Amino acid sequence: MIYPQKLNSKKSDRIVKILTLISIIIGIGLVIINRLVTPKIRWAALCNCGIIYAWVTVIYSIKRNTNIAAHVLLQAIALSMLTLYIDYKTGFKGWSTDIAIPIMIIIANITMLILTIVSYKKYLKYAIYQLIIVFLSMAPIVLIVENVVHNKTLSIFACIICVINFLLSLVLCSKDVKEEIIRKFHL
Repeated sequence: MIYPQKLNSKKSDRIVKILTLISIIIGIGLVIINRLVTPKIRWAALCNCGIIYAWVTVIYSIKRNTNIAAHVLLQAIALSMLTLYIDYKTGFKGWSTDIAIPIMIIIANITMLILTIVSYKKYLKYAIYQLIIVFLSMAPIVLIVENVVHNKTLSIFACIICVINFLLSLVLCSKDVKEEIIRKFHL
């Protein structure tokens, strides 16, 4: 059986540089086309945000030994910022705060719960990211209090999922967390 050859570091670096250059050329081309064809609608900025987001994801994913929980956190933050920007650029209809961000929070929390269940022995490796996601998952409450959210149902549901996820993680891994605290702090 013949296996595909692994790219060496020089070839992969060259490919990344070429693709980065192509992305920059495409981004500049989009801005030029946008200014010439539809100067009042700035759609090129949205496209370029998508290109930047794709590169952040690719570069982060290329790294070796990437912590899955860190990747979930980065994706949740990056996608939230991207949807807020798109919503803002399209006249801020509120769909980012009413729908997109709560859905991303729900997905991030469910993903963290699955990680906890599947690899509970590695929970301590994910714990700090779990806490950051829990903290960020409370953002809908701030948006509700500030009257930014029009339809509160999905935001409240996202916060409930966050609390359930956090409590289940504590229940499933409390023994390991306790042992690790005792080991680290010599209690």
